[in-house]
Amino acid sequence: MTIGHDVASLIALARPCRRIVAFTGAGISTESGIPDYRGPGGVWERNAPPTLSDFRENAQTRLTYWHERRARYPALRDTDPNAGHFALARLQSVGRLTHIITQNIDGLHQKAGSPAKTTIELHGTAHKVRCLDCFASWPAAAIQARLAQEAIPGCANCGGMLRAATVLFGQTLPDDALRRTFDVARASDLVLVVGSSLVVQPAARIPEFAVAAGARLAIINNEPTPLDGIADVVVRASAGLVLSALANALLDQVEATGSG
Repeated sequence: MTIGHDVASLIALARPCRRIVAFTGAGISTESGIPDYRGPGGVWERNAPPTLSDFRENAQTRLTYWHERRARYPALRDTDPNAGHFALARLQSVGRLTHIITQNIDGLHQKAGSPAKTTIELHGTAHKVRCLDCFASWPAAAIQARLAQEAIPGCANCGGMLRAATVLFGQTLPDDALRRTFDVARASDLVLVVGSSLVVQPAARIPEFAVAAGARLAIINNEPTPLDGIADVVVRASAGLVLSALANALLDQVEATGSG
């Protein structure tokens, strides 16, 4: 890509930083064909966001959920990462990016090569299924196989309700993941927000918290966010192209200096 002024400013901001953290939302995965949730024409503009209480109380909701999951999960399972995911994984491989904090449930960061131990999935993962009662979990493939015979699979341990291991409206974020996230944000010197609307709480507080702790802030997003006003750099462009340019520049710096 031709590097514009905003991308050049992003590269200049990132060059001296050694503890970069990426905070990613749905916008980084749209280039892989996964629909956005909050953007114009997004999933939640067309349908009401799912809630935990509705899933628990409404048998028809559960039946519809499993019917749709049986049909749609294979496509998610087989979706490939895009240039943005690979660029972040490259930055992790040379130590310039310490962690990825993601609101996404698609697992594409790990598919691109980002280590699971430094990828914090704030909203869980679609690639596991968990009991809402005893919290036992299984790989999604195991439950997908059961859907050939069961319309609504139940927990093999306690008979409870099963659902993907993702966070719904009405659920709190996992304490461990949230605690790790704030620890990582506190230690960062640059937070790179990619494809997030920054309106879903409490996750949206994380970049602001990092800034208050002394970090710089860069935002790559197609739409305005509530934190644009405190960002050092805002880039309105394709996440894949921008992150690829950033990774190329920082990796060239690593090669030139012989260190991360």
